[in-house]
Amino acid sequence: MVVPRPVRTENSAASPFVLTDAARISVAGIGADGVARLLSAELASDCGREPAIVAEPPAYGDIAIVIAPGEGPHEDGSDSAEGYTLEVSAEAVRIGAATTAGAFWGVQTLRQLLPAACDGEPLSIDAVRIHDNPRYAYRGAMLDVARHFFTPAEVKRFIDAIVLLKLNHLHLHLTDDQGWRIQIESWPELTRIGGSTGSDGSRGGFYTQAQFRDLVSYAAERHITVVPEIDMPGHTNAALASYPELNPGGVAPALYTGSEVGFSTLRTGDPVTQRFVRDVIREVAALTPGPYLHLGGDECLSTTDADFAAFVQDAFRVVAENGKTPVGWHEVGKAGGLPAGTIGQYWDFTAPRGRAAELALSFVRDGGSVIMSPSDVAYLDIVYAEGDPIGQDWTGSPTTLRDSFFWDPARIVPGLGDAHILGVEAPLWTETVATIEEVEQMVFPRLAAVAEVGWSTAPADTEPVVAARDLADFSDRLASLAEHWDAAGTNYRRVPEVAWPARWSSGAARSGAATPAPREPATEVTEAAR
Repeated sequence: MVVPRPVRTENSAASPFVLTDAARISVAGIGADGVARLLSAELASDCGREPAIVAEPPAYGDIAIVIAPGEGPHEDGSDSAEGYTLEVSAEAVRIGAATTAGAFWGVQTLRQLLPAACDGEPLSIDAVRIHDNPRYAYRGAMLDVARHFFTPAEVKRFIDAIVLLKLNHLHLHLTDDQGWRIQIESWPELTRIGGSTGSDGSRGGFYTQAQFRDLVSYAAERHITVVPEIDMPGHTNAALASYPELNPGGVAPALYTGSEVGFSTLRTGDPVTQRFVRDVIREVAALTPGPYLHLGGDECLSTTDADFAAFVQDAFRVVAENGKTPVGWHEVGKAGGLPAGTIGQYWDFTAPRGRAAELALSFVRDGGSVIMSPSDVAYLDIVYAEGDPIGQDWTGSPTTLRDSFFWDPARIVPGLGDAHILGVEAPLWTETVATIEEVEQMVFPRLAAVAEVGWSTAPADTEPVVAARDLADFSDRLASLAEHWDAAGTNYRRVPEVAWPARWSSGAARSGAATPAPREPATEVTEAAR
């Protein structure tokens, strides 16, 4: 009962594996000890058991982690970068992989196979053999920390929750009109002023460079790559309020705590702005060991087409000069002249509107690829049902669990197939989402559906998506996963498509309300209040 659904599962009627207090974790291969340490810590947290880690052959009742060439899931001997095998028998549990990432994802499957409560004896796992590897290399979630700020501890909590779904990228939307959340040493007013508030006058905040490095390191230990986004030239009011010289008129606007978009723009073509862009990109790139740096580029309604094109071409070139692959929302495709290999992120509907399909294809023509985030199925801030007190409805209708499950990335943009798609991402914009509990309420369980779309086997070309995927089976697996969410105290929405478990753990008192309680309207923070 695993989410995402493994590529191949062979169940057995043989005797189960019993995890006893005497169990050890046997490791072999480079990186296996690091994966074992994380497994041991998770077992201690999940089950109150903390097996010793040994670099010796496994004994009866042990868990073995083996990382070596040929240990991947393919019977022809070829390896998958993130693939793994998991064998459970009465004698032992064995996770085999060619890479540490593959072994780590095998560990997440093992965690889901274990009883969530872990408070009974014996603690057993049914005999099974799993061969598994992902469909796409990029499987992500986006957290908007610019509209509402979330502390490093809250972001780590989010990372811990998405790891269980085998997501391997966390896109952090760090800057917007409402707030600037990353320390830039060469432009300190960005956080002193621009980081002082958020949507609805909510608390401000920002990450120091040391805090951001720690977040990146924490994620990397769990095989998640952080993708920082510095949105420009629009969505920049927080920066404009911090430095008058970045404004077209040379006058700083007031801080903004509303939810409108498209009204702000940097002063394009100006030497000061060019220095600003270079400094910001240089510092953020230095904080980010991952390959990607996202520059947004969406909804620039106050920038002329000519100025937009010139700005984007220059800024994306600076990203490449700093050793990173540029990423932008699909609108930046209209600029042309982008560095080879630039990645576009598609956010339009599953039925493309206007030039959206054309702009997505422009990245492929220039040697890049596309991340698919169609807003009517993958955006996690859209309401689940009409009348929800938290969420947005600009897509025209709610997004149900069924909607998030029954779509295929390769069947949206004509001519854009799996060979051109880097992967999928589910974004959460936080104009209406103020707490980490509300984040989880909006994210789960729909993120699990998007994770399955990104990991599990593609439907056959001639097979309709609704015939290839089994919502009843997915719902059953979600109900099993929810027991782990309950045990961890992770919030989630008890949508009607799932027969949710009736049992509640002591750590989950806040989980699973049908809808979060309405909040009182926030008080606007004025200039004097700062």
